[in-house]
Amino acid sequence: MARLDGVVMSTMNVSLPDGLKSFVDEQVAARGYRTSSEYVRELIRKDRDRQRLRGLSLDGARSRPTSTADGRYFDGLRARARGRTAT
Repeated sequence: MARLDGVVMSTMNVSLPDGLKSFVDEQVAARGYRTSSEYVRELIRKDRDRQRLRGLSLDGARSRPTSTADGRYFDGLRARARGRTAT
């Protein structure tokens, strides 16, 4: 196992068709990644974050509403965002 910025790293080998390998190489060069591993790690992080957000969205959709989101509710939010107590 290797370390990168204090993080223990494991190795994973991935086989790609030539067309996908070329695409990865192009993305690494065009988007400023140092290595293809860095690019793939970023893709995996984004997918993990997307899945977490989807899970939170689904949890919210299944939950019961706790209050009505009407004009008064949004006025209160605006007041709190401005640092004042809602009146």
